[in-house]
Amino acid sequence: MNTENVVKHLRALWRTDRIIADIRLRHLLVGLGLRAFAALIAAFGLLMLELAAYFALVQIWSAIAAAAALGAINFVIAAILFVIAGRSPSGRDIELANEIHDASVEALQLEARAFHAQMTGAVHHPLSAIVPLLVPLIAIIVKNMRKTAKETDLEASSEARS
Repeated sequence: MNTENVVKHLRALWRTDRIIADIRLRHLLVGLGLRAFAALIAAFGLLMLELAAYFALVQIWSAIAAAAALGAINFVIAAILFVIAGRSPSGRDIELANEIHDASVEALQLEARAFHAQMTGAVHHPLSAIVPLLVPLIAIIVKNMRKTAKETDLEASSEARS
């Protein structure tokens, strides 16, 4: 298991999650704005229908038809805006971010499997896990033994001179 690869994959996963969240947040904000505008138009449509009812009581036919038509048109516009706001985000940005996210998750799973295989191999064959540690340790011991042998030779020769 390579820790650099794990960190790289985790960083890519974190970045793609941020990008995905940013895209979804922008979509939600646009959708919320359109829904608010559609609600405002629907309120105007309701006002026009109320105005039409008022004109129906006050005057006959001419103002009624105009107010009712405006109210119906406002409701149609509001419905269209609600449909547009409810669409799912389609675009290559979210698809690309999802692909990178999936690739990062797969790479992390691969690293985890490699680590698991390493640990399983170390449990089944403990010597194979210890050998890479023993080689440098043996080299250090031999080096120290040579130093002590040279030091004892130097001490013996200095004693012989005295």
